Amino acid sequence: MERDWRSAPERTDTGEIDAYSRSLVLGVAEEHAAIDAVLQAHVAGWSLERLGTLERAILRLATYELLWESGVPEAVAIDEAVGLAKRFCSDEAAALVNGVLGSVAASEKARISEIRSSGEPDTRRTT
Repeated sequence: MERDWRSAPERTDTGEIDAYSRSLVLGVAEEHAAIDAVLQAHVAGWSLERLGTLERAILRLATYELLWESGVPEAVAIDEAVGLAKRFCSDEAAALVNGVLGSVAASEKARISEIRSSGEPDTRRTT
């Protein structure tokens, strides 16, 4: 059974989950289908289901940052994703993440430029 993270209670008892982290998780959940459609077009010869769970999660998070968040520079989103893949997966996974996100960034350049030039953070999930 899949959980709906949008209805998860906010943890106010600890400082472990900051507002930005919560925003990212909720944003990825909200845009899940669109993110997967973008990624599927860029994982040449693979299906998303064949990727490891962590690789898939890292790609989804970084794709969300690239295409829906104006406050994260493109290079930073990709570099952080590659760093996560190196730390928690493998060097091969990091190369895959870098290649897929580079391809997404190249093909979505106009959309990314528009998001970055707006300068307005995505405020749909601030509560």
